[in-house]
Amino acid sequence: MNEPKGARGAQLKHTGLRPGWTTGACATAATTAAYTALLTGDFPDPVTITLPRGQTPAFALAAEELAEGRATAGVVKDAGDDPDVTHGALVRASVRRLPAGSGVVFRAGPGVGTVTRPGLPLPVGEPAVNPVPRQMMREHVAALASRYGDGGDVEITVSVDHGEEIARSTWNPRLGILGGLSILGTTGIVVPYSCSAWIDSIRRGVDVARAAGRTHVAGCTGSTSEKTVVGVYGLPEDALLDMGDFAGAVLKYVRRHPVERLTVCGGFAKLSKLAAGHLDLHSARSQVDKGFLADLARRGGASPALAAEVAGANTGLAALQLCAAAGVPLGDLVAVAARDEALAVLRGAPVAVDVICIDRAGTVVGRSPVA
Repeated sequence: MNEPKGARGAQLKHTGLRPGWTTGACATAATTAAYTALLTGDFPDPVTITLPRGQTPAFALAAEELAEGRATAGVVKDAGDDPDVTHGALVRASVRRLPAGSGVVFRAGPGVGTVTRPGLPLPVGEPAVNPVPRQMMREHVAALASRYGDGGDVEITVSVDHGEEIARSTWNPRLGILGGLSILGTTGIVVPYSCSAWIDSIRRGVDVARAAGRTHVAGCTGSTSEKTVVGVYGLPEDALLDMGDFAGAVLKYVRRHPVERLTVCGGFAKLSKLAAGHLDLHSARSQVDKGFLADLARRGGASPALAAEVAGANTGLAALQLCAAAGVPLGDLVAVAARDEALAVLRGAPVAVDVICIDRAGTVVGRSPVA
């Protein structure tokens, strides 16, 4: 297996846990196999794809079907040692030719949800195939089309066997994603953790940074926030802490083992949980408090009507968008509140803190001053 690189790879190696593949990677592999069969008459098995960070995993096919103008392939998701509810699910992609100029069109097959409420990274009515998996599939279709002289105008229907049933164990129904699962992933790789192993790896990351003489470290919730904070501050790899959902673990260890400067960077919704006083940001253990966001918005000048809309928003992102349209800097307000919560946990330790909130694309949507 091609394992994650950089700081994430180092922490994964420390935990001793086996990584796996996202549903987005599986859907890309199934799409690549199906489109290859549509072009050549043969399914590649195993099928190799290229992930966003350059890894080139190979996937065995669990299903294949070739008909006139359409091909379907299936891949069983292996989540590694992560307790993912989609582990073992059969992810299928059916590729059908479209008229020239149609481009790549995505459809939700059985077991894949459809977006029914605003506030998600996809418009209402779209299949719940997230932006990065879509881009991966488009890139693989384009490469094959170029190789075989095809136009690359296809419809990709992604489905997951028993996906609607599996989705009942996720937050999709509450978010208004109906009919099944979301096809997810930003790197293609599932980085697993046990709480104790991952927290221990955070501590080792702080130790390594201190030993290297780093005076500025960053606790990041994932690969997108790592990329953002490197772009903002130019921090070296050994100054990056993959804290995942364990903001409290970073803050408590840095309290005992101080560095001069700590930046916390993560998605707006996750950091709104920290701002509200949650130190474990996992969706199973803390939720975005829209009432809290409404209170912050009021302090930032929101009208009573806008505050009521924020309190009733479907997601944290939807609340952010409502405030942005009205000129209320909710992202900055959350960043400042999260910084203040971090300082409270640090209990006067000699550590300066700032917070950066980002959206799913890595765009900065809120920042706090250093304090």
